[in-house]
Amino acid sequence: MTARPVRAPRRRSGLRHLFTPAAILVALLALYAWVGTLELDSIEQRSLNQAVIIAKAIEHVQMTVVATALVVAIAIPLGIVASRARNRFVTPIILTAGNLGQAIPSIGLLVLCTFLMGVGFQTALVGLVAYAVLPVLRNTMVGVQQIDPALVEAARGMGMTKGQILRRVELKLAVPAILAGLRTALVLTVGVATLGAFVAAGGFGELIINGLKLNRMPVTIVGAVLTACVAFLIDWLGGLAETLLKPRGM
Repeated sequence: MTARPVRAPRRRSGLRHLFTPAAILVALLALYAWVGTLELDSIEQRSLNQAVIIAKAIEHVQMTVVATALVVAIAIPLGIVASRARNRFVTPIILTAGNLGQAIPSIGLLVLCTFLMGVGFQTALVGLVAYAVLPVLRNTMVGVQQIDPALVEAARGMGMTKGQILRRVELKLAVPAILAGLRTALVLTVGVATLGAFVAAGGFGELIINGLKLNRMPVTIVGAVLTACVAFLIDWLGGLAETLLKPRGM
């Protein structure tokens, strides 16, 4: 008699993946309903309208996506270089440079960038990249180093070149660690992107700061809740990517 496959774990996993977007939707609906009960003055109405919120959302997501793309382009190659035993003299320099972004307070880093580059989107990008590069750099390095040397030797015995071994074996097996670092970097970037408002880069940070300056708590709360929702959404998408892109058998 053939046993039937058990489907309950997969069903529970699917429900777990649906919990976060459902919670985000509930939070957004609750925020919308709460704002609808308020009698907004002219200042609050200028900040809390559909056009402004959509514009700030686009600016915030744009900062996050562009900064993360630059982090990937910088951190993964450096992580590969730092993972090689023959580069042991360069590794401390790479890790020190990666640590500098998080060693310096993010607002202080943006101030330094402002002195050098002025205000604007590019200044915010430099600060965000410097702050978010470390998780991807370190996870790439650790992910490659933790690969069983026997697998690399087997690939070399099959006649693969160094480039083929890197692409088909090392990076493929290091994907879970790299994605975990990228997920962390994305969430960090969403939060730190609120400080982009201090350098005229836009985003939800403008709502938060304007609400504090003008003593308009609804504006501040809306900016903060929207930022948190974007962070949770990004984290959820990162979790899905980890599940879908993880090599089979791992």
